[in-house]
Amino acid sequence: MSSVVLYRAEDGKLAGMGDRGQRQFSKFKRAIEALPVGATLQFDYRLPRSPKHHRLFFAKLRELHARQETFDTEDDLRMWLLVGAGYCHFIPGTDGQLVAVPQSMDWVTLEEADFLEVHRRVDAFMWEPRARRVLWPHLGDERSYWAVDCWRLEFEKR
Repeated sequence: MSSVVLYRAEDGKLAGMGDRGQRQFSKFKRAIEALPVGATLQFDYRLPRSPKHHRLFFAKLRELHARQETFDTEDDLRMWLLVGAGYCHFIPGTDGQLVAVPQSMDWVTLEEADFLEVHRRVDAFMWEPRARRVLWPHLGDERSYWAVDCWRLEFEKR
């Protein structure tokens, strides 16, 4: 499958990124122009993830990890949050019971629109009492609510 990275050049037109990208884009344009009436052409596209949004998500994760009392590593916390947010699939465990496995948040495969949805779902999960009880088991529901609210406010200031 062919792949090309496009950008809008200073003249306002689309261009391929680099020499190779320019050749691939030219080939793509020729294929479109040569397309006979009634013929079809399929192509896929991917909108890249916003580096700023990516950094925000992981900054929030680091800060939450520093504030919570249950998870030893940020990776464990992230996987738990993804499962809690429903961004997972289920496989049979060694005892035959279903086990939730978090899906990948890989930069290349998870485009921005999907990443936004995962971020929204993780934030929503944080407000659920079941999440707060795991993160701060010694706090009651009201105090753990305020713990999440303080964490949220930290990022509204930025």
